[in-house]
Amino acid sequence: MPENLFAILKERGFVDNVTHEEELGDLLKSQVVTGYIGFDPTANSLHVGSLVPIMSLVHMQRAGHRPIALVGGGTGLVGDPSGKTEMRKILTLETVKENVEGIRGQLDRFLGPGKAIMVNNADWLCKLNYIEFLRDYGRHFSVNRMIKAESYRLRLESDEGLSFIEFNYMCLQSYDFVHLNKEYGCRLQMGGADQWGNIVSGVDLVRRECGEQVFGITFPLITTASGAKMGKTAAGAVWLDPERTSPYDYYQFWINTHDADVGRFLALFTLLPMEEIRQVADLTGADLNAAKTVLAYEATRLAHGEGEAMAAWEAAVRMFGARPVPKGLLPSSSAPRDGSDNIPDDQEAAGESTPATALDASLFEKGLPAFELFFLAGLAGSKGATRRLLEQGGGYINGQRLESFDSPVMLEHFQDGSLVLRAGKKRYHRITLDRA
Repeated sequence: MPENLFAILKERGFVDNVTHEEELGDLLKSQVVTGYIGFDPTANSLHVGSLVPIMSLVHMQRAGHRPIALVGGGTGLVGDPSGKTEMRKILTLETVKENVEGIRGQLDRFLGPGKAIMVNNADWLCKLNYIEFLRDYGRHFSVNRMIKAESYRLRLESDEGLSFIEFNYMCLQSYDFVHLNKEYGCRLQMGGADQWGNIVSGVDLVRRECGEQVFGITFPLITTASGAKMGKTAAGAVWLDPERTSPYDYYQFWINTHDADVGRFLALFTLLPMEEIRQVADLTGADLNAAKTVLAYEATRLAHGEGEAMAAWEAAVRMFGARPVPKGLLPSSSAPRDGSDNIPDDQEAAGESTPATALDASLFEKGLPAFELFFLAGLAGSKGATRRLLEQGGGYINGQRLESFDSPVMLEHFQDGSLVLRAGKKRYHRITLDRA
């Protein structure tokens, strides 16, 4: 039986508005539900402002439901007027295709390659016959009701006004819901607060065309404690593409979170349990700064992987000094902390994406002390910290706990030319031999 996704999203702060709340809650408790969110391919990368919808799909997946990530290769050729006072730049088909591919890769990072349905609405919208579309679907849309929608009202009141091509956007997005309902049994659409009019229109069109009750959820506009729009800095947007915003800069963005936002952002942008996140409300000073380390590490890990998150943490330690996470604070976090959790884990959890370092085979001929190897692998910020980690039982080689911090690591420890180090519960590093 799936978990109640609506209760999860509401508790973590994702819900702004919802259609048929009671019925949706009952549905999400009783059966697996397919739901979708659309992402506009206006750039070849998503940014931090897209994380709320991304994370909602992650929660949907984890709760046992079926998420669909829709990339708007078709609607991107039209341009969504929602939340804009000026017409969006019309993109070429080639640019949209490039942007779609970039976004697909980033969504795979969060949802897992091949583990969620990913679709491009160009596959059906670009094949529509305009006259047939107007006859079959356009007749269901009331112009009087459409111009009252917030997304259209803002543009109608602007100096530029609303173009006819943009006026079609609501119809096309509503048709997406119809198509996904017919093809995948999709019964839920989610999106930002500025999408409320489009979502309600889609719910109505599915009811008329398919005779089925479907639902919509919108997310609140996320602003910081200072009132600024989430994801904007003096340098511009914070991108998920590491070529546009480096993992280190991404990590630093989260480290610089306002004190008042830490608990809320942990709930929205990490997967840590709420019972642990609630602890943050009582933290001050160094402990609150430690919680920011958890936020930065977990957010960077989700976007860029464990290795990049660790590298960003290590770089921050070298530049600014360590912000250790005290034992007992947010214990489910995989962020670096003083000591270790001493929780056994399967060696095979270290997959192909595990960070790896090649070391000269001659280092292991007479035996390399374990604490030196762990330090070389970047699993602690200093040799002293590495020694403490191993003395407290937090170091493993190939799944076996080290009994001494200076245990010699020999060539015989390598299996097929590699061995796996583990620090604490979840931090892995693969060492390979360089025999050149």
